[in-house]
Amino acid sequence: MIKALVLSMRPHQWIKNTVLFAGLIFSFNLFQLNLFLKSLIGFFLFCILTSGVYILNDIMDLDSDRAHPLKSKRPIATGKLKISYALFFSIFFISVALIISFYLDLLFGLIILCYLGLNLAYSWYLKHLVIIDVMAISLGFVLRAVAGAVIVNVEISSWLIVCTTLLALFLGFGKRRYEIVLLEGKAEQHRKSLAEYSPYFLDQLISVVTASTTVAYAFYTLSPSVEAKLGTSYMALTIPFVLYGIFRYLYLIHQKAEGGSPTRALLTDKPLILDVLFWLFSIILIVYL
Repeated sequence: MIKALVLSMRPHQWIKNTVLFAGLIFSFNLFQLNLFLKSLIGFFLFCILTSGVYILNDIMDLDSDRAHPLKSKRPIATGKLKISYALFFSIFFISVALIISFYLDLLFGLIILCYLGLNLAYSWYLKHLVIIDVMAISLGFVLRAVAGAVIVNVEISSWLIVCTTLLALFLGFGKRRYEIVLLEGKAEQHRKSLAEYSPYFLDQLISVVTASTTVAYAFYTLSPSVEAKLGTSYMALTIPFVLYGIFRYLYLIHQKAEGGSPTRALLTDKPLILDVLFWLFSIILIVYL
């Protein structure tokens, strides 16, 4: 049961919560131990919360998951984790995350509560609305980024919100395209909104957000206000890493029939892993040194 519970918590998805560290890194506070520890606590609280939400989603989507070629292998869908146990742990994880969050910081607690409300709304209704479903996922990433800035009490950059939103839309539409191809005409049986998508339509959306993401990041690195705030004019040197990461993910979607899980791609595709590490190293080098 413990193994089934851990799998249902989807620890590989926790990498999404690393967005919380953006505010810490770009505010020159990465090496401030007390702020780093606060960000780390916020990260783990989001991991606990999202694990509870994932388990709850698997309970709510039990019938549709059993009709899915990949999701049917999840512990709750296969019966390896009983629904009663799953519901108990889901409520427990969510409650613990909320209580500690509000104790840590009131505003951080409110953001994490909004994130929970967004996910519940997504599970019950928003995921059935075409385009809105992906925008809701994108908003979840934005809330993570905002929470990361709030917990260390730094300014919430508009560039952070814009770039996070566009990147999340890019990944979300890429994931939808993978699902459409994987389900081969049976998409409507899994989720109503998938019937409204097509590979061609999603390719158009992906093209728009791909261009928007690269342009927004380029403008961010070249912005005079950002240059003045960070005290460096070399941020533009990180643009090639962002371009390669986006192109590599498009390659995985179109040429390798992958991309159903951006987190798995980020954890298993070596070129993508190296690209992210090089980007992060270059950011730290430029901003701090």
